[in-house]
Amino acid sequence: MNTKHLILTAISALFAVSFAMAQEDNRDVLKSYSYIEAQGGVQTPASDFFKLISPTAALSYGYMTPKGGARLHLNGWQSKMTSDYKYKYIDINADLLLNVTSLLSRNVARPLNLYVLGGIGHISSFDHEANMGSLVDKFSYNLRTGLRLESNITKPIGFSFEINANYAPMIHDKSFNNSKGWGFLAMLGVSYRFNRRIQKAEPIVPVVQEVIEAVDVVPAAPVIEEKKPEPKIVVKKDILHEEIFYGICKSDPTVGGQEQMKKIVQFMEKHKDAKVMIVGYADKETGHPSINMEYANQRAQKCKDVLVNTYGCNPANILTSAKGDTVQPFGESEKNRCAIIDSEIEFTVQE
Repeated sequence: MNTKHLILTAISALFAVSFAMAQEDNRDVLKSYSYIEAQGGVQTPASDFFKLISPTAALSYGYMTPKGGARLHLNGWQSKMTSDYKYKYIDINADLLLNVTSLLSRNVARPLNLYVLGGIGHISSFDHEANMGSLVDKFSYNLRTGLRLESNITKPIGFSFEINANYAPMIHDKSFNNSKGWGFLAMLGVSYRFNRRIQKAEPIVPVVQEVIEAVDVVPAAPVIEEKKPEPKIVVKKDILHEEIFYGICKSDPTVGGQEQMKKIVQFMEKHKDAKVMIVGYADKETGHPSINMEYANQRAQKCKDVLVNTYGCNPANILTSAKGDTVQPFGESEKNRCAIIDSEIEFTVQE
């Protein structure tokens, strides 16, 4: 397998691991953390991109927030000026990192994070070939820029793929090399995150519906013994509450939702004047608020369409509303992809 295929395979593996880790629910809010990371990969000067590839490794320590942070990065191993001239090097850099994905999504527990990084440092070379070592400088400043993909930052173990461009003119910029001072690195990394500062989510207090029991209204019985007592007039209340759940990015109910629809139809057939309210919701852990509001509207409206078009319910007695992800009625994120149907009506009967 050549180097290009190896890099593509590494990126694909990083995507797969990141999305698998993202399936876990995380309602707590991560504020900051420290980390240590080990990386390994390849590096090459700009002069001959794929023919002068050498192994490289790195260790780093950093402090991060969801929006970005800083790290101290120690990198080194081998490098080549030409196919016949090799040497070893150590590069110490201080880097700043900006999480670009935090500008596009409020969800801290996203499966992948894209960073832009830049820094400055010092590079030292040694163990030069005997006949070439006198032609190069052994020390140089180093300027760095690059991109970094990192898995879900709310997990203690992280995986990354990083590509760097390093400018060290005093070492690389030689006429026989023609690299113009530039070298490139591609590395895979595994990190351990510690000293994590997490803001716990507020517990969700369940809403308890209080149902007022029917009160018997008993008229005073006549004193005349010959007459039978008047019939009892009883006030009763019938309450409808159904919950229909949906898959992610779906506005058609799951199979179990058909049973709830039949119960709603039975209630409306029994109480012809009852007003039914359908409210759509969305899970704020996934998607953008505007998209979530659209799905919530679709879920409420499709419920109404099924009741009217399939079961013949009166559309004037069905009201719809949408909360999007502004209200989360359940503690479990996946349950918040739902529509909640409520109604109640009082009526009197004789007993």
